[in-house]
Amino acid sequence: MSSSRYEPSWDVDLAPLLSCKLCLGEFPLEQMTTISQCQCIFCSLCLKQYVELLIKEGLETIISCPDSACPKQGHLLENEIEFMVANKVMQRYKRLQFEREVLLDPCRTWCPSSSCQAVCQLNESEVQLPQPVQCPQCSLHFCSACRADCPTDHACQESLPITTFLPGENGSNLKSEEDEAPIKRCPKCKVYIERDEGCAQMMCKNCKHAFCWYCLESLDDDFLLIHYDKGPCQNKLGHSRASVIWHRTQVVGIFAGFGLLLLVASPFLLLATPFVLCCKCKCKRGDDDPLPT
Repeated sequence: MSSSRYEPSWDVDLAPLLSCKLCLGEFPLEQMTTISQCQCIFCSLCLKQYVELLIKEGLETIISCPDSACPKQGHLLENEIEFMVANKVMQRYKRLQFEREVLLDPCRTWCPSSSCQAVCQLNESEVQLPQPVQCPQCSLHFCSACRADCPTDHACQESLPITTFLPGENGSNLKSEEDEAPIKRCPKCKVYIERDEGCAQMMCKNCKHAFCWYCLESLDDDFLLIHYDKGPCQNKLGHSRASVIWHRTQVVGIFAGFGLLLLVASPFLLLATPFVLCCKCKCKRGDDDPLPT
């Protein structure tokens, strides 16, 4: 009579799991995607949803790394985007790229006809001036400044200042007609922005740059909107004095709240520091001890 002894198998998959910075989940390497430009790694599902959302909303044509603290500030290459999204989404992305190229090119413009939307070429030597343009596709004649239908010899009298000066270039000599221009360019990325009414504090949808509509001065660091208290833009914010004071009170309150929270928590952090260091030393000492034989 013989008895067989059960011997358990210790062949366990010890492949390390990687953490995704978007969903904070842990996944094996085959379910992760690495951005080649910055080497940041995310789970494939999260990265795909992130890219598809940006393309669907039309917010970005250069899709940056989802990690806001990415040391290399990398972005996804076109072949990486094409690999992870459907063909229909990729076609939309390429169309958004082309529209951005035309938007940033002063020598090209769109045909104003809603049934055409062809790209028209402008005379490079006179790009700053209104000029008659003929659409190569529908043969429509229109003015490059006012976009109205016009004959070949049309001389535009409106001349919208769509290429207004940048900060530091005659910024103190603002003209009233330039102040009220409905279309200007972002002083940072040069994208055209149209303003109908409302607040003079503008934020470019393309590059997220905050600036004053009237003088194009940067407002990125002006949390309290001090810019509108003096100078040529004084009292031009477009809000009542009471709303401005309320806004400043909220901003100061937020900073004061964080400061108070840090002040209250600092004694507890100081008390906890020795325990944290002690635990780390014990863990390190345990790792250094040889395994029992």
